[in-house]
Amino acid sequence: MAFLEKFISETLGLTKFPPYLSTFYWAFLGFLLVHQVIAPVFSARWFPTAYAGKSKAAKNNWSIHVVSQVHVLIIVPYALYCILNEDAERGLDKAFGWDTRVGYVHAIASGYFLWDSLDAIFNFIDPGFVAHGVACLAIYTMSYKPFVAYYGTRCLLWETSTFFLNNHWFLDKTGRTGTRAQLINGFFLLASFFLVRIVYGGYISVQFLITLMEVRHDVPIAYTVVYGLGNVVLQTLNWFWFYKMIAALRKRFDGNDQVKLAGDDVIPTHINNGRPPTPLAVGEEHS
Repeated sequence: MAFLEKFISETLGLTKFPPYLSTFYWAFLGFLLVHQVIAPVFSARWFPTAYAGKSKAAKNNWSIHVVSQVHVLIIVPYALYCILNEDAERGLDKAFGWDTRVGYVHAIASGYFLWDSLDAIFNFIDPGFVAHGVACLAIYTMSYKPFVAYYGTRCLLWETSTFFLNNHWFLDKTGRTGTRAQLINGFFLLASFFLVRIVYGGYISVQFLITLMEVRHDVPIAYTVVYGLGNVVLQTLNWFWFYKMIAALRKRFDGNDQVKLAGDDVIPTHINNGRPPTPLAVGEEHS
């Protein structure tokens, strides 16, 4: 373990990571346990039609959404707690500042992304899923340099809308398409997506770009280009996905049963996997 800590701290330059490695390990094992044991056992018992009679791939997809929902219920409140209780001085150095509480929430997110990456590799469906998981794992572990951890914590709040997106998916799969429950959930999905990703996310994106410009001479140019362009492109995609969700919900409740929001054609593949967002990669969910 000492060798690993030295490798992570000195070779990889993740100087803040060693104290949080145990949290990282336990988070990964916890999400793996939910995926492989808890979700299959309880889903088969509580949803015999929607889950038990499906193919292996469909069951795995269901379990992935369960893990995603568990992650949302942990990471969003924890990230909000860290933001509300962080030291005022942290905001004075948004590029390289650090807070001990942030180390724990980012360790949980990193553990989730490790599980996410391995699942995408072993249950290979789309190279985009693999790239997304690996990229997010790299970005959140890079926050331990430290680098832009201030924004990483705030971007985790974007995952709020994923809670309602997962609900929408489960309602579809359990035969509740077009019901009042799905309509109410759809309202909260659109509201949370707009407020958290479009309004708050837009504000954070602008602040993030300002910070990158301020420290552009202190970091490799690749950091500025990749983080900057990725942030702009993916915030633009948030607007596109928001438009598609509105159109999908309107058609769904106008009686067009062929349009499906959270599970199939409407939302692009990379918003359909419950992946928490980062300054470089927004949250995504498997269809």
